[in-house]
Amino acid sequence: MTDVREALFVARTSDGRTVRRPLSPHLQIYKPQLTSGLSIFHRITGVALMFGTMLLVWWLVAAATSDDAFALVSALLHSWFGKLALIAWTAALWYHFCNGIRHLAWDAGYGFEISQVHASGRFLLISVASLTALTVLLGFLAL
Repeated sequence: MTDVREALFVARTSDGRTVRRPLSPHLQIYKPQLTSGLSIFHRITGVALMFGTMLLVWWLVAAATSDDAFALVSALLHSWFGKLALIAWTAALWYHFCNGIRHLAWDAGYGFEISQVHASGRFLLISVASLTALTVLLGFLAL
């Protein structure tokens, strides 16, 4: 049996000649850039926020359920893995927040020049690192 996907690559030119359509560009063709990396990272942090939110809900449900359930979740969150997960969730939250502000500026029509896009991308990364470090520092000082 032949692969029917091959038929999707066949096209005709305006003079009727049969030609093979090119593949759409993809990650293996494009050179990695700051903008593409930030776009991919935005999607990754969106998934991370989902898992972090499920962890938060688990913690709240455990607190409302019983002392034993809360002790289990609390032990997990106080382990090195739990602390790392909370720091990653905090970074994802700040990244999504700051990148959302960047997108609001774009929606308003500002910052589309390539130099402005690169500058705002670098500012985004610096802001996320600073805000995450500040949040973690304040969080550990509160303990």
